Order: sequence, then structure tokens, then C-alpha cells
Amino acid sequence: MSGFLDRAKEQARQGLEAGKQKVDEVQQTRHGSDLLKKLGAAYFAERRGSGSPEATQDALNTLEAHVNAHGDAFLKG
Repeated sequence: MSGFLDRAKEQARQGLEAGKQKVDEVQQTRHGSDLLKKLGAAYFAERRGSGSPEATQDALNTLEAHVNAHGDAFLKG
């Protein structure tokens, strides 16, 4: 009986770990999409004359740091 419980406990642990990993992936995708949106807004503002090249560069640097840390999967969607 304890073998069955050990296996069930291990499967539950694996399922929980997989769920946490998926939540992390979704959060990183959302964060990447938000950063991409901010870059677009900064670029648009710069082109219209109400933004600055520095703001656009800051947004680009932040996005590049996210891509370096978490990958660019959020761009493929």
C-alpha cells in the first residue's frame, strides 16, 4: 500500500511542478508582450515628436534583457 501512495505522491509532485512551470512560462510571455508593446509606444511617440530617442532605447534595452533572460518565444504568436 505504501508503494502505491509513494507513486501517487510522486505523480502529484510532478504534476504540480509541471503546472508551476507552465504558469511561469505564461507570465514571462505576458511580460515580454508588455515590453514589446512599450517599445512600440515609445517608438511611435518618438516618431510623432512627443517622445525621445532615449525612451525608445531604454524600452529596447529592457526588451533585449528580457529576451536574453527568457528567450523570444513570445514573439512567435
